[in-house]
Amino acid sequence: MTDSHSAGQAAPRCRVRVGSADGLLAVVPHLLGFHPTHSLVVLGIGGPHGRIRLAFRYDLPAPPDVKLATDIAAHAAVVLSRQHLGTAIVVGYGAGPEVTPVTDVVAPALHAAGIDVRDMLRVQDGRYWSYLCADVACCPPDGVPFDPAGHPAASALAAAGLPALTDRATLAATLAPAAGSAELVSEAIERALSRAGKLIDDALGASGDGDVLRAVADAGRRAVRTAIGRYRRGGEPAGFDEVAWLGLALTDLRVRDDAWARMDPGFRDAHQRLWTELVRQLPDEYVPGPAALLAFTAWQAGDGALASIAIERALQADPAYSMALLIAEALHAGLPPSAARLTMTPKQVAAAYARRRPS
Repeated sequence: MTDSHSAGQAAPRCRVRVGSADGLLAVVPHLLGFHPTHSLVVLGIGGPHGRIRLAFRYDLPAPPDVKLATDIAAHAAVVLSRQHLGTAIVVGYGAGPEVTPVTDVVAPALHAAGIDVRDMLRVQDGRYWSYLCADVACCPPDGVPFDPAGHPAASALAAAGLPALTDRATLAATLAPAAGSAELVSEAIERALSRAGKLIDDALGASGDGDVLRAVADAGRRAVRTAIGRYRRGGEPAGFDEVAWLGLALTDLRVRDDAWARMDPGFRDAHQRLWTELVRQLPDEYVPGPAALLAFTAWQAGDGALASIAIERALQADPAYSMALLIAEALHAGLPPSAARLTMTPKQVAAAYARRRPS
């Protein structure tokens, strides 16, 4: 599993100067969104001021596996090189027998790619060790104790809106199904299906272009557009009936792609609230669309961990869901948030589908 965060996305809100290993280790959880365990974290550093531009994480192979370690090393080198980041810091979280076999492969791979490894650390049980420092005065054999939560850098980032959850499972729990509402949502979906059926019956009884689902898609686009606008103004969903109707509407790719074309990154926080609400409330068969849209907006925000978890939710429900697979491929390739561009407007999306309309 690979999670990434574009540190540059946080820069407009908060800039923290880090001049020590304990300061660096205090920053890492806030870049990822959670405290890593059994992980290898790579920090890409670039620019004239030596800023952290990118942070990405891998699950450590368990048990150790040379092939997986080689894959991790090769991928890390490609990601850093693609983004023209010539300096890296590598941090392994776990016991020595778990971390060292990976760092032993990653370090030479990065050097071979022309990437300078400024430091390579291992963290375990509140202590850290450096693989590159042999001075016992600063790097004693029993490690250096540190407190990431108590460091001023951690406090500054948390105050700037970059919290660090306990672990990745805690982050995943933010997208877990909402407790106590499944029956109410199920009843609302039945009403949404009846509403769609009425629209289809009306279309069958009228002369038209033969697309009996067009009326449902048109109604769905209006509902999604209204919901997006309300969330941008700070609003919340009107209730279970709206959640159910939006979930049903987004199963039509015309509606999903219309919503996708409206994902202006200037409103990404509002969009994340909307799609998170739908992912948590809807049953699995209606989750892929909202989850993929959430992954896209998380990618726009540089939050690769949330994007990865949203993709997992989408693919659990539909392993072949193309939008989720597309975003997963982009994240794995280390593409930056700037690549999450809107290539079409809603009008262009509608025109593209109109050209493909069945007779």
